[in-house]
Formats: sequence, structure tokens, C-alpha cells
Amino acid sequence: MPKLVRITTVPISLLVLLKGQMKFMKQNGFDVTMISSDGEEVEKLINQEECPHIPVKLTRKITPVTDLISLIKLVFILKKIKPDIVHTHTPKAGLIGMWAAKIARVPIRLHTIAGLPWMETSGIKRKLLITIEKITAMAAVEIFPNSYVQKQFLFEKNIGKKKLKVIGSGSSNGIDSEYFSINDDNVKSARELRLNQNIQDDSCVWIFVGRIVKDKGIMELMDSFLELIKEFPQDRLWLVGNEEPDLDPLEKNYRELLHHHYAIKWWGYQNDIRPYLAASKVLVFPSYREGFPNVPLQAGAMGCMLLLSDINGCNEIVNNGVDGILVPVKDSNALAKAMIDTRKNIERTDYFASQIKEKIKSSYNQKKIWNLILNEYTERLKK
Repeated sequence: MPKLVRITTVPISLLVLLKGQMKFMKQNGFDVTMISSDGEEVEKLINQEECPHIPVKLTRKITPVTDLISLIKLVFILKKIKPDIVHTHTPKAGLIGMWAAKIARVPIRLHTIAGLPWMETSGIKRKLLITIEKITAMAAVEIFPNSYVQKQFLFEKNIGKKKLKVIGSGSSNGIDSEYFSINDDNVKSARELRLNQNIQDDSCVWIFVGRIVKDKGIMELMDSFLELIKEFPQDRLWLVGNEEPDLDPLEKNYRELLHHHYAIKWWGYQNDIRPYLAASKVLVFPSYREGFPNVPLQAGAMGCMLLLSDINGCNEIVNNGVDGILVPVKDSNALAKAMIDTRKNIERTDYFASQIKEKIKSSYNQKKIWNLILNEYTERLKK
């Protein structure tokens, strides 16, 4: 039985972003071990994936001493496990995981790049983060950008040039379109959510799902929504996700809106986002940077129209004006105009929603993505 180790910086990435993938690999003949920082999600993760988990402290910041200790610890762990494959996700897990695997002489070292944090930095920090990405690529034998635009971007930056390969149509985990679909339970839960919030039948719920931070475009989203409700005061904005005050906090006045504005509802993190998506009309996702985002796939499969920023990943999901709307990044005026135009043209909105739903089901099927990754593993093992 070949041994596979999957590594992410935090356990929630394994729990949510890669949900089901480790269990699938186990069912297909792999002895799978998961590694990440410790956290409250670990117990649920182990139950969900039915694979063991080993905690190793991995930080999301630049912490040289902690990182060196984690590298040494991980080398010893990998020497003990003796895996055939180490597959890493997220920047810090990639850097430490790939080099620990190389030092421990793991033959197959794979790294998935889902997002590039340095795209929103400048100066010395940007140069440092690009260098770290290049160092990570040096230790990997193959790199999986999770979109074709990202692959081209990495190629132009001379990061892992000869090692880049996109799995399928893109995405790290695909979409379970059976799970993310409208059914009687979701419709009932959605109706209850709207009733509890006193939302009228003619009101439109605009939803965002993700981290409530600056680089997800939350401040631009709030500014645009405030313009929208001047014409449609009955509409509501729902925000589903955690704040991250230590990493990328919103400015004070936007935090006030988040917690106190009558038309804005912050729900915090939700284990099951389907009722919230079923209660909503449009997903607004004005992120500054992405690799290949899961949330638009989930929302589109649930019947939401997609209004996304025109960035890597998002512009591979939506064909602007054909099955959704793309707006320039960090442009509150353009976003507000797009939201108001969308609100005034409900027939077009419904049409875009139906088009993207079919596209997602056919192009980003989760089992198809999993089998393609499994094929990568088996082909590498044969070699």
C-alpha cells in the first residue's frame, strides 16, 4: 500500500478546501496521513476523512525560528513514515513540507498553488515572498497551479517553469454538485432564514462567503451595497465567514458597518453554507487575488448568479456577460454599477444563474478532479 502524506498550514484547509479527497485516496489503496498545525477542527477532520493526523506547528506569518523548528520536526516525522508521496498545499506548508520531504528523500514531492499572497504586497516583502515561492518550487518535482491563468503567471515569473501542470479544468478539489444543490431541506432552511430576518419576498439577498478581510474586497462590497440600497432599501447583504483581526483587518468604520448596519448581516463562520446560498440571489465576490476559488463554484451550483472581480481563477469560471458578470478589482464604482444593473434586470440575472449552474456541473465535477489527481499519483508511482 503506497504511503501518501498531505500537508496544509492549518487544519481547516484539509477539512473544507480539500474535503473528501483524503478519504477518497484511502479508498483507492493509499495509506494516507494528514499533517497541519493543531486546532479545534482536527477531531472533526479525522472523523470526516478517516485518516490519521499529526500536528506540526506551521504559521501563516514569516517566523524563521518557528519555521526551522517545524522543518526539523517534519523531517523526522517523514523519515519515520517513509511516504512515497508528499503533497502540500498553502504557502508555508509548501515551503516547509517540500524541503522536509526532499531532505527525508521522499521520491514524489507535489505542491499545489491555490493563491499567491505576494500579489497584494510590494517592496521587500513582495520580493521575499516571490523568492520563497521559487525556493518551494526547487524542492518539488511537480507543481499544480489550480488555474490556467495562474500557470501562465507563474511561468512568466520563472517559478517552477518546467514543473507546472493544471489538473483538469482547474480547481484543487472540484465541486460536489449533488451536495451543493437545491433540495427540499435547503429550501425550507432558506425560507426560515429569510423569515427570521424579516426579509420580504421582493427583497434580494446579496451574499459573500469567505474571510472577512480587506483583500477579499469587503470594504468595496460594503461601499457598493450602500449605493444599491439608496434605490432598493429592502435588499440585504449577508456576509458568511470569519474575521481575521491579526492578519488583514477591516478599517474601523467598516467593522462598525459589519456589526451594526440594519441591512448588513454578518453570520460568522458556518459549517453548512447551503441554506444561506439558497436564500440568496447573487454571490458578490470582489476578491483582490485568488488561485481558483471554491466559493463561486459552490454558489453557482446552488443557483446563485455570480458577480466576481476580474482576477485569476474568477475569470476562468465566468465568461463576462455570458454566464455572469466580472468587474475590475478594487473598483467600488464599477461594482456598485454592476450590482444596480443586476438588480434592475432580474430576467438576465436568472439566465446567468442557470447558465453558470450547468457549466459548473459539467466542467468542475469533484469526482473527475479526484480521479485526475489519483492518476497523477499512480503514474508517478509507476515511474
